[in-house]
Amino acid sequence: MSFKNRWQREKLKKRINKGFRGYPAATMACYGPTDERASKLVVAIIQYDGAEPEPMKKWDSDSLDVRTDPEICADVLQFLESHGAKSVVIADRIMGCPHEEGIDYPTGESCPQCPFWAGRDRFTGNLLQ
Repeated sequence: MSFKNRWQREKLKKRINKGFRGYPAATMACYGPTDERASKLVVAIIQYDGAEPEPMKKWDSDSLDVRTDPEICADVLQFLESHGAKSVVIADRIMGCPHEEGIDYPTGESCPQCPFWAGRDRFTGNLLQ
């Protein structure tokens, strides 16, 4: 990994670690076929308390983990800076399947492409009883 790529990842980590510093705030969530590899990253900007998350941008990868891809990292930094994000918050785990219910598969069903998430809580990854 080049110095520039390492620097960009460290810069993004520092922004996340600073905690809430005001609005606009960026939220980041990762999704994947399992709880091990993130194949989708979604970043949304919240302009003020109670505002809808807008704009929103998504990054996908069929083979790489989006959390460690240097090109995605650079693009995320540019997105945050272009929207003046003062705060950056990221979920501490993969938040479920990257496919969208009602768009990629029928509402109320499990994703046929991600059997790992069938019958699991997307927030904890634990099997539901």
